[in-house]
Amino acid sequence: MDKPVYRRILLKLSGEILAGEDGFGINPERADYLAKEVKSIYDLGLSIGLIIGAGNIFRGIQAESRGMGRVTGDYLGMMATIMNAIALQDALEKLDCSTRTLSAISVTQIAEPYIRRRALRHLEKGRIVIVAGGTGNPYFSTDTAAALRAIELNAEIVLKGTKVDGVYDKDPMKYPNAVKYDSILFKEVLNKNLRVMDMTAITLCNENSLPIIVFNINKSGNLKKIVLGGKLGTLVTE
Repeated sequence: MDKPVYRRILLKLSGEILAGEDGFGINPERADYLAKEVKSIYDLGLSIGLIIGAGNIFRGIQAESRGMGRVTGDYLGMMATIMNAIALQDALEKLDCSTRTLSAISVTQIAEPYIRRRALRHLEKGRIVIVAGGTGNPYFSTDTAAALRAIELNAEIVLKGTKVDGVYDKDPMKYPNAVKYDSILFKEVLNKNLRVMDMTAITLCNENSLPIIVFNINKSGNLKKIVLGGKLGTLVTE
């Protein structure tokens, strides 16, 4: 069996992936697909932390633009991440992946509270740890939560699974001539204001020498290839 090049990763997934062609909500078939992708690296003995966004259900920033208070909108977004986390946990457990959901917001009937030492203990026991509820604070995105938890849980890299195959110099959905980067420095991302992750997340990763790979999670097998050392997506590093 091929050996992974990392011992512990933090996988950040876009919430939109869960919606699939529905465009909104949680599509069980997409949850099953994502679970199978994660299972493929779980079987390699990899230590896995996982965070999923909420764009398929609710976005606090968009709600603010339509008149809702930003703090209220952000808390609703955090609760939406918990819904996604529980759906993904269910799909993973159907594949016999030992999984725990820990939430930064107290919802003790469905998830454990996020405590760093508890999360580390679950990882040490070979369980997938899904961290929900963002950072537990408004004004911070799930990208920032992913960077923060990756640092706290001693992950070696953040793998950001999205619907695009890497980082481009401009939006490839709008501009056919957009150029993809195979690798890019953190300082270039900051200077060019590229939409890799939000600036707080990029700064956290930069200051803590934590690399990021942005890749297309919608193509089956990409996640496993990256974990085994394949050159896919865009590497963001010092």
